[in-house]
Amino acid sequence: MIYNTFGIPATADRYITVSAKDELLDLLQHDTLLHTKPFFVLGGGSNIIFARHYPGTILHLENKGIHLVQELPQSQEVLVEASAGENWDSFVQHCIANGWHGTENLAAIPGTVGASPVQNVGAYGVEAKDIIHSVHTFEVSTGNERTFSRDECRFGYRDSIFKKELKGQYIVWSVTFRLSRTFTPDLRYKAIADAIASSGIETPTPQQLADTIASVRWAKLPRPEETGSAGSFFKNPVVDATQYERLKAEYPDMVAYPAADGYKLAAGWLIEHTGWKGRSLGRCGVYSKQALVLVNLGGCTGQEVINLADAVTADVYKKFGITLEKEAIIL
Repeated sequence: MIYNTFGIPATADRYITVSAKDELLDLLQHDTLLHTKPFFVLGGGSNIIFARHYPGTILHLENKGIHLVQELPQSQEVLVEASAGENWDSFVQHCIANGWHGTENLAAIPGTVGASPVQNVGAYGVEAKDIIHSVHTFEVSTGNERTFSRDECRFGYRDSIFKKELKGQYIVWSVTFRLSRTFTPDLRYKAIADAIASSGIETPTPQQLADTIASVRWAKLPRPEETGSAGSFFKNPVVDATQYERLKAEYPDMVAYPAADGYKLAAGWLIEHTGWKGRSLGRCGVYSKQALVLVNLGGCTGQEVINLADAVTADVYKKFGITLEKEAIIL
């Protein structure tokens, strides 16, 4: 099988699946290769580009389980723990079915629960950090268990302590989410509010909101089972007010949003306005409906993805003076 949504055939020195704590502990405590050669924890493979043979171990988490940890009746909140190997969208649907709310805007995101705190996944006005309570992990060097509070995870835009300071030092085993028994639809994202309104729905149910999210997402993004991609390939760059004002004066129709450190620019808009939307390089292309997405046109290799990403990045910098940062992970 090909364990990546870009559909790139890949090999590694070793591929190991883990579904139980005892199996992971045995590896961490007794497997010499895990401590002397590279290893990578693979979830759904939805954000990975395999560019070469991986010279180490691919550790694929397949642990399952979702359960209610605690009811907080005074606040109408609940704590729900989900195993890292759970499919993310299945988890969202499970929460909706059980009346645990807060995940709806994150519907239809490919990948697993375990990736959600590492990547701080987000969409349509909501990020994983908004609903994560804590993250249960195993320390690679010792096998000791450690639970990180939400604050200890140091979440940022598509970022966390697990991607930076503690990269490769901890394996996420499960995530506990703080959700609500009370549903309040989050319609801050204009495309979602417009889609709800156009459907004639005044007050959406949780399922209607999640279905609308999925419909809007797949209208502009390729379905992984149909077209290979890694979703949004680049992060939306954040610039300071001075650079924003300069660019806005030159490009009045530029898409941007206020952010904590200045303004977040739409990377897809930047790429489209360098002329790359719908174009290709080799067997890798820029998606015709959303320039933020690179796609496999058939038989694409990891190197071809890198070549196209580098070409796009160079042209965006040449035109706008902005360096795009990859959201996808290159192995």
